[in-house]
Amino acid sequence: MLQAPASILLVDDHPLLRKGLKQLIEFEDELEVIGEASNGKTALEMAKENEPDLIVLDLNMEGMDGLETLRAMRSADITSRIIMLTVSDNDEDVICAITYGADGYLLKDMDPEQILEKLKEAAVGRMVISEKLTHVLAGAIRGGETSTKTNLLAKLTSREHETLKLIAKGMSNKLIARELDISDGTVKVHVKHILKKLSLNSRVEAAVWMVNNAA
Repeated sequence: MLQAPASILLVDDHPLLRKGLKQLIEFEDELEVIGEASNGKTALEMAKENEPDLIVLDLNMEGMDGLETLRAMRSADITSRIIMLTVSDNDEDVICAITYGADGYLLKDMDPEQILEKLKEAAVGRMVISEKLTHVLAGAIRGGETSTKTNLLAKLTSREHETLKLIAKGMSNKLIARELDISDGTVKVHVKHILKKLSLNSRVEAAVWMVNNAA
């Protein structure tokens, strides 16, 4: 049975980039652009109205920048997966984006084919980070001695630990629920507890933390 393509909202203040990305996506059966926005305010309204599966969001825009737009979307309980697509490889921008709830961070200088592959991965619930930026997250999250890490892991229940390992594999809440035979709501509770116990802000941070601290 054919699966419906993942719906995408493109947010960038450069029409040429939106047009180029849209043309690339049109060749992919798994992806479909359902809307475009040139600024954060319009993007926020369109995200609420259309509930896209994926939002591809630029960082540097006039008016509301990408980080402000990202925060506003998460504050408005928009659950779409949000991927930053930007020229900025600034460490602080990367960490802020992930902290504010982005599900990925890609650079515009990546090969177009790579960007498409990453978007397809994001559409099925995986976290996507440009390879050259993984060290930024790792460095920001690593902190502390091994004993501290062990102590933090010891705070987790066995089910929370299982959930964390699946998050580290890039699984979405829906996939984790299916794997562990529990409800989506229960997974959300586990994720909330994991983030609190490990003093992390997002599931991407949790995934990188787990990868760095896996025994």
